[in-house]
Amino acid sequence: KEAMVGIDIKSKSLQPHWYERYVQPCVAELLGSTLFIFIGCLSVVEDAEGTGRLQPALAHGLALGLTIAILGDI
Repeated sequence: KEAMVGIDIKSKSLQPHWYERYVQPCVAELLGSTLFIFIGCLSVVEDAEGTGRLQPALAHGLALGLTIAILGDI
């Protein structure tokens, strides 16, 4: 304790930085929507006869799961 008497400890501000508050959520929304729409559209471009509705449904589900896993904490 005695050695730390002369050291000023700066406390973190309770408010997040403007980048974390405004820019980061917008970029995450843009990237998530782009990934979801791009993979969803690519899944129905070549529709094989045997897959039917299963291929687009799985592609959308996996894209959504991936987006949530990567960008969920923002």
